[in-house]
Amino acid sequence: MGHPKILLTRRGILRAGAWSIGAGLAPALIGCVAPGPQWRQNPFSLGIASGDPVPDGFVLWTRLAPDPLSADPATPGGMTGGAVPVAYEIAADPQMLDIRRRGTVFALPEDAWSVHVEIGGLPAGRPYWYRFSAGSAQSSIGKTMTAPAANAALPRMRFGFVSCANYEVGYFSAYRHLTDEQPDIVVFLGDYIYENFGRRPGVRRHSDGVVASDLRTYRNRYAQYRTDADLQRLHATVPALMTWDDHEVQNDYADDLSETFDDPATFLKRRAAAYRAFYEHMPVRPSLSHPDGPTMRVYDRFAFGDLIEFSVLDGRQYRSSQACYAKPNHGGGHAETDASCPERRDGARSMLGMAQETWLFDGLAASRAKWNVIAQDVLMADLRERQPDGTIGYWTDDWNGYPACRARLMQHIHDARVRNAVVIGGDNHAFWANDLKLDVNDQRSPTVATEFVGTSITSFGSNFEAYSSWLPDNPHVHFYDSRKRGYALVDVAPERMNVAMRVISDAADPNATLSTLRNFVVENGRAGPIEA
Repeated sequence: MGHPKILLTRRGILRAGAWSIGAGLAPALIGCVAPGPQWRQNPFSLGIASGDPVPDGFVLWTRLAPDPLSADPATPGGMTGGAVPVAYEIAADPQMLDIRRRGTVFALPEDAWSVHVEIGGLPAGRPYWYRFSAGSAQSSIGKTMTAPAANAALPRMRFGFVSCANYEVGYFSAYRHLTDEQPDIVVFLGDYIYENFGRRPGVRRHSDGVVASDLRTYRNRYAQYRTDADLQRLHATVPALMTWDDHEVQNDYADDLSETFDDPATFLKRRAAAYRAFYEHMPVRPSLSHPDGPTMRVYDRFAFGDLIEFSVLDGRQYRSSQACYAKPNHGGGHAETDASCPERRDGARSMLGMAQETWLFDGLAASRAKWNVIAQDVLMADLRERQPDGTIGYWTDDWNGYPACRARLMQHIHDARVRNAVVIGGDNHAFWANDLKLDVNDQRSPTVATEFVGTSITSFGSNFEAYSSWLPDNPHVHFYDSRKRGYALVDVAPERMNVAMRVISDAADPNATLSTLRNFVVENGRAGPIEA
């Protein structure tokens, strides 16, 4: 069966003596290696999770935190001392009787006692169940899966995509309903947390009562979200693919430039803290995503048989500065006309950075999947915002601030004959269904890809009246609505993709009910959404 690949930190293995117990050894041996703690409080208070499924394995995650919102910087999660042995078991049945893999890793203080176990060598295309134990405590049982083998004929797949979950302004009922839909995977498209905090009363309050800006406050913000029962259940039940948007660090940041014009060196220190806290709380591969100061790779590619391939992008870390960054005196998103901001159309500007662009283009050209999903953080479609004086403005924080990069991507999809390209995004707190045109200035231009944007889990919707007034100037937009909270549920088969825009009755109600706002279909070989 082989051993799991484990990377705790670049230096942590040597310093902590981290290692794993091979498959087939009894859990009782853990006590012979290192005594486990006798816990007074549940160390698995933040739950368990899995992610990044590949044909022979996946990542398992947990973090030891008996006091998850510790106010002491020296005791993250209420933990003190050195490395703690954490055992894991992986079974072929939900009762955990048919054990297929056992091992032990060390949770290290420098990673806030989080654990990332990268598993390989398992059979493809089947479910598995798993749990952790540490000393006297044992976690709940989670469910995950290995992806189908490369090029295996896959008749169907279901996934959900989510974004923008502000803990203060609503409950996570949408996560509960998505779990009940039993998707194969869930794609998190950013704003998993919000670093800021509300000045007005919400349904609950953010941790520490401050804007998260250092390692302790980012850790506590993630820990607070992770204590939510609905989010815990989703992660324990459904493997995740992860990327981020802006609020994981700061609203509307771009690379090393902050919304508030912080010195870039100072802002990169904040970004380093935010990225480390993200890593400590996410089921991502340590071999790919372990942070190195203010740098952390999250973009990656995942294939599920011959049916679907996901290109998961990072739209924040490598992007060019926002067009006309200091004009007006605001570092975040703002509307600019072509006359007021010619920089916006500069061909050298990129949303992704040239290295990631090349990686994306090469992967799309090589893909043999029937469906190619580009999973990223913000609205991609051209959106013309008619201003009060009649001029047309473009928002600088989404793809409208990087039109040359978008044009390169559309041209590549067209020229490489990428099969059934579908873009999914979040950030806007609204549902969208759009044609993506080869030439945004010509509505007769071919539609080369389809876009769906999901609404927020809880965050307040974008201005419905304003956006609706812009739709006559944007005939490639088939649907827009920002008045409901929820998620998108996608059923994929070789001949079609069905996208259900699922909404909850009230984010302020922890017992909110579920309904469907709209259904769309994309047909194999025909780009563009069709209302079902």
